[in-house]
Amino acid sequence: MSQLRLALVIHNHQPIGNFDGVFEQAWNDSYRPFLDLLAEFPSLALTLHNSGSLLEWLVAHKPEYLDQVRSLIERGQIEIIGGPFYEPILASIPRRDRIGQIQLYSKYLEQHFGQTVRGMWVPERVWEQSFASDIVDAGIEYTVLDDSHFRSAGHAPEELTSYFLTEDEGRVLRIFPVSEPLRYAIPFQDVHKSIEILRGLYEANPNSVAVFGDDGEKFGTWPETYKTCYEEGWLRQFFQLLQDNAEWLKVSTLGECVDNTLPAGRTYLSDSSYREMTEWVLPATRQKVLLTLRKKKEQDDPDWPLLAPFVRGGFWRNFRNKYPETNEMYSRMLGISNRLAQLEQRDADREFSDQFSEARTELYRGQCNCSYWHGAFGGLYLPHLRHAIYHHLIAADSILERVDRRLSGDVPESARDDRWVSVATDDFNFDARKEVRIAGDRLVAYLAPAVGGHLYELDVRSIRHNLLATLNRRPEIYHEAIIQAANPDSEQSGLNAASIQGEIKCKQEGLHQKIVYDSWPRKALVDHFIHPGLSLEDFRAGNGHVSDFQSGVYQTRLTKSREHVEVCMARRGQLAGYTIQVAKMVSLDVSSSGTLEVRYELSEMPPGLPVHFAVEINLAGLPAGADDRYYYGGDGQRLGRLETEQNLDHVERIGLVDEWLGIDVGFDISKPGGIWTFPIETVSQSEGGFEMVHQACCVVPHWEFEVPEDGKWSVELKLGVDTSAAQARQLAEAAGASH
Repeated sequence: MSQLRLALVIHNHQPIGNFDGVFEQAWNDSYRPFLDLLAEFPSLALTLHNSGSLLEWLVAHKPEYLDQVRSLIERGQIEIIGGPFYEPILASIPRRDRIGQIQLYSKYLEQHFGQTVRGMWVPERVWEQSFASDIVDAGIEYTVLDDSHFRSAGHAPEELTSYFLTEDEGRVLRIFPVSEPLRYAIPFQDVHKSIEILRGLYEANPNSVAVFGDDGEKFGTWPETYKTCYEEGWLRQFFQLLQDNAEWLKVSTLGECVDNTLPAGRTYLSDSSYREMTEWVLPATRQKVLLTLRKKKEQDDPDWPLLAPFVRGGFWRNFRNKYPETNEMYSRMLGISNRLAQLEQRDADREFSDQFSEARTELYRGQCNCSYWHGAFGGLYLPHLRHAIYHHLIAADSILERVDRRLSGDVPESARDDRWVSVATDDFNFDARKEVRIAGDRLVAYLAPAVGGHLYELDVRSIRHNLLATLNRRPEIYHEAIIQAANPDSEQSGLNAASIQGEIKCKQEGLHQKIVYDSWPRKALVDHFIHPGLSLEDFRAGNGHVSDFQSGVYQTRLTKSREHVEVCMARRGQLAGYTIQVAKMVSLDVSSSGTLEVRYELSEMPPGLPVHFAVEINLAGLPAGADDRYYYGGDGQRLGRLETEQNLDHVERIGLVDEWLGIDVGFDISKPGGIWTFPIETVSQSEGGFEMVHQACCVVPHWEFEVPEDGKWSVELKLGVDTSAAQARQLAEAAGASH
């Protein structure tokens, strides 16, 4: 008897750093009710993938979930598949980490579920052909990708009747095509639509295989889907129809399909992902061109269905170009991965295997994909996800730093004496130019002399926090849609952005008024010469600049000893028609390793020239909207919450406190001046609609003066970081846990 095999592949994922409440809601709305319902249909079997970050949470908080999955495995209803442990995009991590993550997760799954892991989920279905050999080397037999991967490789839809064989360096992998029609029908169209699609596939190709593979959160967590799937009964009806049509439709696991069907052939697939991802990676202007063309062709061109498979968007790795902040995380992650591999080679006696294992776990967690890109979900735009990545990378870096010092014999007599500083140069962010790394036992700072001499990363080791995990405001295709939706009477022609975007849902009022773009990186030690008397409002708008120091190239000189390191960056540039020099010295001393000292020396200026000089410092990870996150002044008085816009005069000290994080960042200024503070807020897209997100606190000390007779002027800034509150809380929690 001929039968169509249907493989249902359910992928559940929550990223590293997501809030417990989000995990809990997804458990209540998707993961638990889905399995409860599946248990009522014992003749149905499916393939289940949970990301490691989600499964670790379930192990800790919902052990009953594992019991239920085990019982369904024993009944033959669930096949568990693996993948890289913490759901990294395979294209964003080195080969050794691809294999390592997959092997580690397979072992973890087998320990918890007692089932051999044969298949895997490719995160975000981002594929490059060389992954095939890595996946096979990690012990995997088969995986799933979108049917668009196969169509763009030249396969006709009628050829996608089973899994295909692919190969790299002699390693053979089986790949199933996921049906896009099913992916869009389930659970968003009438339940009978999915059966109609399957019936059509059966009639065209009896004894073939159809695959639905998509997010489990579609069944309850995505907006309106809980009502559809459970309250209105869509999922129950779907399962019932699958069971009622068992005469011609056999619901099977991927493993059963491999064991009982033949491959459809051999293929080599193009580097790609699912269609939407290839659109999101494009710059906003090119994305609009592609989407406009696609929509126009769908409406007007009868040949479009034949042409569409050959129209491709962008390449996933270009998210690192679209968002420099992604490249900063990637380069930091890769540097730690390389350092781990090098130190393991040095440790011939395996003395530090436990530390390497701990560092590797932190590294793997810091590779979780969601913060490295942006599409319909918040991703990169969500500060708590970015900070989670840095939290784990900084943890790994600190572990490796201690091992490196031990291997080098640089070990103090007691931990209390372990105070140190160092400085190094390298192309740390892969832009073919040298950056500078200042490190110590408490802080790690990265400077980019070729980009304004900016301080672009500042890690606080004790709380594993990067104070400069900021995000610039830049054009996104949906911004135009938000503006058009707010101004429906404006003249529009043809296919505008709103028609491309679809329904516009804004979580806050007046988002269109918040859409602004930055002209320079929102980092620290960004140098500005601006018009005398320039207002805060004009500065916020990016107006009034009279030089290019904010992004110009600085020449660099290093000074170092065991007790003190200093980076001197100098640049000659134009100011109001005059050539002047700016030198800024950034130093770290063993005696005060929690404080960066910065000295500015301006010289070669014409006497009597009125000058307005400002130093911009953006600090990230200090959220707004809470009374325990605030600015304070020189006498300790509170100056307002961290989203406060302020125009302060004659200031010598300002600080920022986040009591929840347990950090106090203070600025001591040698010459009184004005200080501006204001929030950096983005307007971004998430699955629930468009929203404004607080990204950073912008603090701008500025001075207005007339150049003295010697043409010189200088000022010193001390950036001190105090985490004693966080450390006290950690000690109290540790003491409580021991009792």
